[in-house]
Amino acid sequence: MKKYRYDIIDLDCAACAKEVEEAINEIKGIQNCIVNFGTGKITLESELENTLEEIKKVAGKVEPDCTIKLPEEDKKERKDYEIIRLIIGIILAIIGFTKIIPNEIISNSLIIGAYAILLYRTFIKSIKQIRGKIIDENLLMVISCIGAYLVREKLEGLMVILLFEIGKILETKAISKSRKSIKDLMDIKPKYANLKGQNGETKQVEPEDVKIGDTIVVKEGEEIPLDGIVISGNASLNTSALTGETRVYEVKRESPVLSGSINQNGLIEVKVTSTYENGTVNRILELVESATDKKARTETYVSKLAKIYTPIVIILAILIAIFMPMIIKEISYSESIYRALTFLVIACPCSIAISVPLSYFSGIGKASKRGILVKGSDFLDGLKDINNIVFDKTGTITEGIFEVTKINTLESDVSEKEILEYVALGENFSNHPLAKSIIKKHSKEIDTSKIENLKEISGKGIEYEIEGKKIKVGNRRFIEEELKGSLKEVKTTGTVIYLSIDNIAKGAIILEDKIKENTKENIEKLNKLGITTRMFTGDAKETAEEIAKRVGITEIKSQMLPQDKFEELEKIINKNQKGKKVAFVGDGINDSPVLARADIGISMGGVGAQSAIEASDVVLMTDEINKITEGIEISKKTNKIIKQNLTISIGIKIIILALSILGLSDMWQAVFADVGVTIITIINTLRILKNK
Repeated sequence: MKKYRYDIIDLDCAACAKEVEEAINEIKGIQNCIVNFGTGKITLESELENTLEEIKKVAGKVEPDCTIKLPEEDKKERKDYEIIRLIIGIILAIIGFTKIIPNEIISNSLIIGAYAILLYRTFIKSIKQIRGKIIDENLLMVISCIGAYLVREKLEGLMVILLFEIGKILETKAISKSRKSIKDLMDIKPKYANLKGQNGETKQVEPEDVKIGDTIVVKEGEEIPLDGIVISGNASLNTSALTGETRVYEVKRESPVLSGSINQNGLIEVKVTSTYENGTVNRILELVESATDKKARTETYVSKLAKIYTPIVIILAILIAIFMPMIIKEISYSESIYRALTFLVIACPCSIAISVPLSYFSGIGKASKRGILVKGSDFLDGLKDINNIVFDKTGTITEGIFEVTKINTLESDVSEKEILEYVALGENFSNHPLAKSIIKKHSKEIDTSKIENLKEISGKGIEYEIEGKKIKVGNRRFIEEELKGSLKEVKTTGTVIYLSIDNIAKGAIILEDKIKENTKENIEKLNKLGITTRMFTGDAKETAEEIAKRVGITEIKSQMLPQDKFEELEKIINKNQKGKKVAFVGDGINDSPVLARADIGISMGGVGAQSAIEASDVVLMTDEINKITEGIEISKKTNKIIKQNLTISIGIKIIILALSILGLSDMWQAVFADVGVTIITIINTLRILKNK
């Protein structure tokens, strides 16, 4: 199976995208097809040689107006034939109804021509969809308009399709505007990289062509194309494209840099540490692009409802047309048919089918702008329901930047220098923040050639052998497992790394971690929202209690292994209130299991491990806890807009439906209930993208 990606344009709604997706997945030789309405993308796996032709054929039966093409195809300027067709139809209608040409046959012919031109697209689409066993609002429009003409309500029938077509054009433009706003927000893909050759010369290449270990040059004003470490020079970097915050960071030799950052001042050479495919920019783009692949429950419900809604409405209209004259003698069949046709126009679900997915898409776009990457509309929907948040400590509550503050000798036969040397030898193979701090403190070149049988035990520490000695470096629990004698307690609020040689405790290194700025204020905000905050950490009890006390978290669990965190989180989820969500916030590799298990996994995108980012549902690019509150506010606003749209749509439709059955409303009110309400809900939805 080979993976393919295509662009799909001219889709009306998420329900249409779902229908195309289901049809393509039924093609033999194709699987895992996802049609993303929000981004206008199709991804699938196929073993067919003519994949594009096959999916075009199937998609055309479901959505005749949609176009599928290769993403690398040049975007040609498309003439707006729909507007031209609309203008021609209006001109013919005006001439026909005003009888500028005083001939009844010609006037009627012009009116029929106007009907044919304006109804053409909807008619063809409805016929093709009937063949594909799909019935939707297009068929409702065709029946309503033709029926109105037959019962001699020619002007009203023409206005129905005219306003329906105008509404469709406005819907398309509104969706395009929303889609473009998100595309602009995430338009951070680097255009080139300055690759430095062995002879010292540089040449511009595609970022995808640069390998790990290569050296690239980033000049003033240029975008950093790949993740790496500065090997020479100094610069001021603007990371607003990644984080949503306008901040400038100073970098120098050995400073890590992320792709997507802009070099505002200086010249640096960067040693590449990640391919473009696995780099920060590409991960962000993939997260945003796939964000609406997962549908929220409300959206899925609406999509499923649409499949049974239209047939039911048609059946009800037929019953009204047939039986109303039998029940009310004053009503003729001509009038009952007219009421049935009005009923059909009012019942069109356009406003619901458009506004719900557009609301989620807009919410995800707003969150992206604020540096909060939400991986699916279901997770955006879930943020508002969080009532429990569990925080990891290191890198989440604290900055994750440790400093060695003290070295304790527990035996007289070793010096502080030797303790640091032994610990640094083992930690040299680790990427953990603690390890990096110890290596930085050691500062000298480390010779690891004599190290043998090195093992890293997750959540505990490292063990290895050197010159026949068994060395263990890690937390208290790990050191005590095979310890000969007792382990002297080191009293501190910092993190303690112990060293044992041949199962005898020799020393301890104490590291302190700084609490992130404004953490206490942000925890208080969450608590005021009625959210219970907890902290899980593998650190010592004393350290955990001290940190929790300073930030205002009352419920803590310390000295936890990854499986301990998982089991404890499982208990919280099982006991949690029905309909509410439990979130876990973390950044490390050992947090991946709990991030995946939580109802909403939230990872730190700046300092976070890639495995943690991949396992999470929401990524905070600034690593700031206040982004959680912002995400919840965006979720609540999105949900509020959706409820408003559903209330407006359903409420107005019910009122006018009732009036139409009683004969108190005509096609004009029907048109407002359909097209007018759709436009209102779209305008209301776009409020999500506003700053406030």
